Amino acid sequence: MKKLINTVEDVVKESLEGMAAAHADLIAVHYDPDFVVRADAPIAGKVGIISGGGSGHEPMHGGFVGKGMLDAACPGAIFTSPVPDQMLEATKAVNGGAGVLHIVKNYTGDVMNFELAAELAQAEGIEVAAVIVNDDVAVKDSTWTAGRRGVGTTVLMEKIVGAAAEGGANLAECTRIATKVNDHGRSMGMALTSCIVPANGKPTFDLGENEMEIGVGIHGEPGRTRMELKSAREIVEIMAEAILTDLPFASGDNVLAFVNGMGGTPLIELYIVYNELAKICAAKGITIARHLIGDYITSLEMAGASITLLKLDDELTRLWDAPVHTPALRWGA
Repeated sequence: MKKLINTVEDVVKESLEGMAAAHADLIAVHYDPDFVVRADAPIAGKVGIISGGGSGHEPMHGGFVGKGMLDAACPGAIFTSPVPDQMLEATKAVNGGAGVLHIVKNYTGDVMNFELAAELAQAEGIEVAAVIVNDDVAVKDSTWTAGRRGVGTTVLMEKIVGAAAEGGANLAECTRIATKVNDHGRSMGMALTSCIVPANGKPTFDLGENEMEIGVGIHGEPGRTRMELKSAREIVEIMAEAILTDLPFASGDNVLAFVNGMGGTPLIELYIVYNELAKICAAKGITIARHLIGDYITSLEMAGASITLLKLDDELTRLWDAPVHTPALRWGA
């Protein structure tokens, strides 16, 4: 195992310290319990937007804390759900009197711990709502999950709902918009290699030199199938077909296309993936009206990519275009 770390035990803590040192104008980091919070939180009269999950997926979620996106993020240990104390303290830290929305990826530990934190916050007089992201079309009821996994649509939801909250939407409106994003988004991922969790010191799973995993999860969970390595065109065709037929998407739709790197795939390859996806969408009469390409939900150093398509309407497009200023995502601000 070759990694730029000091000790396995301090990976998350020292990464958070680095974020705090680099982005003190945007965020603050609270320790014991750990959470990342907007530097100007709480904002009176604004709905607080919180998400979280295991570390190892950076920049998700801490990199998306800031104006127009998240108010706080709770990082667990690597690939491990954060605990209720983190979520409760983060909820209290961003409560500006208008309630707090929890954006929760559909993993059993995340769902359970966010639910408990919401109950504790409500007992302290804070109104809390939650939306679960379950956009992965690859598999159902997989490792760590009851139902579909929450993956790429999470980032899009955080941006879009964050813009709504920044614009003054109330808790009910933020919840409605988040639900709409989840209903209109679909994702699928693939892996060329495994990643290595520092505490384990060895690959999470084994792939042969000429093998790939289609439908893999962001923690290295098994996907739909393991098969012989194919060209980028063939890989994107497999993934796009699964996504496009699931919603389903149709000719005349406008979509946001999100091509995400898993941490070990260079941008030159992600643009090849995007090019193939754009050709498939064009052939089906689907217009890519907005796009996002790069490493936004990683799986440590896993080589691979995921594709997310979000069906857009005027409301979602306007909120996507709204200004955002976070460590990992910034435009118009």
